[in-house]
Amino acid sequence: MKSLTKISVFLVLLTLSMGSRAFCQKSPEKSRPNILLINIDDLGWRDLGYMGSHYYETPNIDKLASEGMIFTHAYAAAANCAPSRASLFTGQWSPRTGVYTVGSSKRGKSENRKLIPTPNTKYITSEELTIAQVLKKNGYTTCHVGKWHISHNPTDFGFDVNIGGAEYGHPPGGYFSPWHNRTLKDGPKGEYLTDHITDLAIQFLKTVHDKPFFMNFATYAVHTPLQGKPKLVEKYKNKKGSYGQNNPEYAAMVQTMDTNVGRLLDYLKKAGKFENTFIIFASDNGGVYGITHQWPLRAGKGSYYEGGIRIPMIVVWPGKVKPETSTNQPVVNLDFFPTFLDAAGIPKPKGKIFDGRSILSVAEGKKLKEEPMFWDFPIYLQTLKKYAPNHQSGDTCFRTRPGSSVKLGPWVLQQYYEDNHLELYNLDIDLGERKNLIKVYPEKAKQMYRLLVQWRKRTNAPVPIKINPNYRAGGCPKNEILKW
Repeated sequence: MKSLTKISVFLVLLTLSMGSRAFCQKSPEKSRPNILLINIDDLGWRDLGYMGSHYYETPNIDKLASEGMIFTHAYAAAANCAPSRASLFTGQWSPRTGVYTVGSSKRGKSENRKLIPTPNTKYITSEELTIAQVLKKNGYTTCHVGKWHISHNPTDFGFDVNIGGAEYGHPPGGYFSPWHNRTLKDGPKGEYLTDHITDLAIQFLKTVHDKPFFMNFATYAVHTPLQGKPKLVEKYKNKKGSYGQNNPEYAAMVQTMDTNVGRLLDYLKKAGKFENTFIIFASDNGGVYGITHQWPLRAGKGSYYEGGIRIPMIVVWPGKVKPETSTNQPVVNLDFFPTFLDAAGIPKPKGKIFDGRSILSVAEGKKLKEEPMFWDFPIYLQTLKKYAPNHQSGDTCFRTRPGSSVKLGPWVLQQYYEDNHLELYNLDIDLGERKNLIKVYPEKAKQMYRLLVQWRKRTNAPVPIKINPNYRAGGCPKNEILKW
């Protein structure tokens, strides 16, 4: 009997030991968080309730903000869609990808362009390594939802599942079905696109079970065309605008986008997946000036003033990121790639160049030494006269002309290549970038200019210098910089 007892105890201990080893072997995979990137299109820095908007209604995103950390000084790596997304997914500045804009670099009338712009690379190349490819290689199930814009198919760059992503910069058939999207089956006539792709995103989440997933939830909204649900449009027509925000079509689109972000998050909570999901909510660039205003920030999408590149951003990770916190640490969407790897415990791929850095420690309450941020735009981007003939750039023809800029601390220096003029601003005292301090602080300007030149050299950033023979001076008088 005693021997049987000893054998029984031995077997129990052996079983527990084997179970413990099995658990230890599985725990690294189980401990890896799901990763959700919510990257809204053309959503301005102040277009959310938690950022101070009194016109747009975003209760679900406001709640998300309360569940984690708000980044008040977050930036896009570029001021319009394709280059920002190319930089986000590769972790590299535009000079490395060659993606500077959407389509041609020769935007606007030729006679108004003094320089011959640098040719644009329309899509990222197969040589690029993306977030999705690295996560997939390390055991993640990957899903893209909505706008892709940087190649013909996201499945070529690491996504297992593609819901509506293609080379499109906006819904080719609009937001009401039929959508005429070659990667997405049309729904019933009149069905709203944002609702439909969220339905499909939730269906995907039901299939992943315990395997970690990476989802890029990138609604085409709130990009043009401005097409809100009629009942919501009527609601906002009867609501008083506030501080330059008063477009009922856009407001309706913002509310529908917020509702669907809420649906996605509610599913994660009901399915028990939210607690182990690392979330970044952001926009790909600034809002379109004339549709929505980010005052006191100057200008909007397409401009390299603050209104074009500063974006809303939230980081949530239950149990890791303290709720109801905020930081003024400057970050850029280049940082997302290394941050996701850091959260997942995945080492940096050998030979991969990262121009960003992990900001996971910032989300956990620490500070990083501030590093300079850079932007390069050696091309032209015309004014959107339909929405904003005066868009705060000071130029009647272009939202921006060829140039580059650097930001360090509160200081911003911009250089424009047509005449090499410099602009220096201190955002602590002039958030609206109204007063050029180039003559007031010449030593600071020299310091910033050196940083910019060194960076251009390090990244082989092009500087166009060849004169356009079709150029005719005087075609673009300066715009008055309006006060708000």
